[in-house]
Amino acid sequence: MPPIRSARHIHKPLATIKTHIVKKRKTISLVLLIIALVISIAFLLKIEFPQGFETYFKREYYNQFGPLAIGVELLIASYYLLVGHKKTNFALALFGFTALLDPFFDQIGLFESMVPLYGTIILSICALFCLWLAFKNIFKLKRISFIAAFASFILGSFVELFFNYL
Repeated sequence: MPPIRSARHIHKPLATIKTHIVKKRKTISLVLLIIALVISIAFLLKIEFPQGFETYFKREYYNQFGPLAIGVELLIASYYLLVGHKKTNFALALFGFTALLDPFFDQIGLFESMVPLYGTIILSICALFCLWLAFKNIFKLKRISFIAAFASFILGSFVELFFNYL
């Protein structure tokens, strides 16, 4: 007769799998966090601060902050992923939609994007990856609902239009 295994032996592989998933989540979030920091700093250094007081109220001045806003969205989403926040999937979807809508609106002629080509390529890759993470719920965080996904799309559109068109 085979020896009887204790409950501890049964749960040990599950604990190992959960630890592996947490390590993978933290690794991915740290990579996204580093990308977000580097790209946000690059976008921040491109902002020109005017000398006169009246130029702060012109649309051209505020348009410069659009790429930085996308970088900050990635920074927040990757931090949420790092700590395992319950709103992680919403933040990932918000970043993903915002980053993909920028080149889309540029291509259809709605506005000229302020994001440089290297930023568009990097942010588009990160956006597709973040949307995949958000909708597949890979790390078993709170699943994103249809209403939250639609809200992230609308909010991402609003962010893009605010910094580029309005």
